[in-house]
Amino acid sequence: MLIKVFGSAVFGVDATVITVEVDITNGIGYHLVGLPDNAVKESSYRIAAALQNNGFKLPGKKIIINMAPADLRKEGSAYDLTFAMGILAASKQIKAESISDYIIMGELSLDGSLQSIKGALPIAIQAKKDGFKGFILPQQNANEAAIVAGLEVYGVNNINQVIKFFNEDEALERTEINTRENYFSQLDNLEFDFADVKGQESIKRCMEIAAAGGHNIILIGPPGAGKTMLAKRLPSILPPMTLQEALETTKIHSVAGRIRENIGLMSQRPFRSPHHTISDVALVGGGAYPQPGEISLSHNGVLFLDELPEFKRSVLEVMRQPLEDREVTISRAKFTVTYPSSFMLVASMNPSPSGYFNEPGAPVRSSAIEVQRYLGKISGPLLDRIDIHIEVTPVPFEKLNEERKGESSLQIRERVIRARDIQSQRFSEIGHIHYNAQMGPRQIKEFCRLDDASRQLLKTAMERLNLSARAYDRILKVARSIADLAQSEDIQGDHLGEAIQYRSLDREGWLG
Repeated sequence: MLIKVFGSAVFGVDATVITVEVDITNGIGYHLVGLPDNAVKESSYRIAAALQNNGFKLPGKKIIINMAPADLRKEGSAYDLTFAMGILAASKQIKAESISDYIIMGELSLDGSLQSIKGALPIAIQAKKDGFKGFILPQQNANEAAIVAGLEVYGVNNINQVIKFFNEDEALERTEINTRENYFSQLDNLEFDFADVKGQESIKRCMEIAAAGGHNIILIGPPGAGKTMLAKRLPSILPPMTLQEALETTKIHSVAGRIRENIGLMSQRPFRSPHHTISDVALVGGGAYPQPGEISLSHNGVLFLDELPEFKRSVLEVMRQPLEDREVTISRAKFTVTYPSSFMLVASMNPSPSGYFNEPGAPVRSSAIEVQRYLGKISGPLLDRIDIHIEVTPVPFEKLNEERKGESSLQIRERVIRARDIQSQRFSEIGHIHYNAQMGPRQIKEFCRLDDASRQLLKTAMERLNLSARAYDRILKVARSIADLAQSEDIQGDHLGEAIQYRSLDREGWLG
C-alpha cells in the first residue's frame, strides 16, 4: 500500500516541504531513496527499535521510502517520526485518513520518545503557507512553532501519543501562545544593566552614541579597565526589536538549533562573543551543509570580538563584505544560501602587547616597533569600518567604592529610542538605510551639512591631529548621531568636537 506523509527540509532560513512516499509490497528489504545523508539512512534502526518497544513492528516486507523532491539533499535525524508514521499507515497498523493534513517531524529515541529538532520555526511558517492543517513535532520545539498563528501545533513526547491521535483514541493538546503578549512581557527583562557600572561616564556616553547611530565601536584599554563589562551591556540600551526583527532573529537561531527548550519568540537582541581561536567558516557560516555563523547569529544584535589582534587575520578579513552588505552568501556546487548579518561590531583590544598604554607609571612598556607590529594585525580596511575608537582607562578606587548607582540601561535606552525615531523619519524614503551608520556619501552630503565655523573646526582638527582621510566620513556620521541625541536638527560645533575625539587610532603619534 502506498501512503504519503509530509516532512520538511531547511535551506538557509527557509523551509521546503518534503513529500515522503512509503510503499510496502511483497518481498524483503528496506530501501530509502531521495538523496538522504547518513543520519537519515540510519533512521531504520531507530524506527525498528522504537516501534518494537511500543507494541508495534516493522513489517517483514519490502519497504520503499522516497523523499521528494529527489534532487534535494536531505540531512539530519528529524525525519524519524515522519518515516515511522508512514510505515505504520502503509502497513495498516494505524488509521491514515487525516495523516496528509499534517507536517510530522521528530527524532526518535529507541524507547519511542522524541528529541528536539532544528528549524521548527521556518518549517511552521512554510507549513502555513502551503495550507497544512497542523504541525506535529517534539514538545521541546512546540512553543517555537506556535509563534505562527493559524497553524495547529501539537507538541508530543513520544510516538505513542501520535499513534493514538491518528487512531482517534486520544486527542493531542494544542500548543497556543499569545505571541504579542509573550514578546512584550519580556522586553524589559535585562540580564545586564549599565547601573552596575561604576565610573566610566565618558565610555557610557560613547556607548550611547554608538547605540543611537548603530555605529561599530572599538574599546582600547589595559586589562581590567572594564571593556568586556561595558560591551556586554550594550544590547540593553539598543532599541527593542520590532516583531519582524524578532521573527528574523528567531528563525536564524532556530535553523542553527540554538533556541532554548520551551522558548518561543526571542525578545532580547543577541550578543555573541566568539573565542579568538574561531575559524573563518565558523564566523561567517558554511560547512558541507551550510549553517549560520556567528555574524548571522548576532543579526539584529551585537558581535563582540574580545582581544581583536589575537584573531587570525583571515578571520577578520572575511567580515569586511558582510559589514558592508549586511548579509552573507555561501555558495556550494549545487546550491547557494544567503543568511542576514546586520549586526553592530564591538571590538576590544589592549593598546600594546604588554597590555598598557606607553605612558609614565605603566607597569610594563613595549617598544614602538612591538606596538606597531601588534596593531598591524588589524587591517586598515577593517578599521575603516569601525566608526568610533575610544580609550578606556582603569576606574579609580574612589569610584569603585561609591554606593551611588549609575544611570540605568532603561533610562539610556529611552534617549536612544528617541534618536532612532528621528533617523527612521529621516530615512523613511530610503529603503536600505535605517540609521546613521548605514549612510553613504550621498546621504552624508545631504544630512550632515556643516556651517562655516564647524567646517573650519573639522579642517583644523584634521590638520593638527593628522587625522586620516578615512576619518572624515566617520566623524560626520558620529556627529549626526550626537546631534540626534541632542534633538538638534543641525550639527553644531560641540557635536562635531565630540565626534573628533572618537578617532584615537587615526591620530598620528597615538602609539607613543
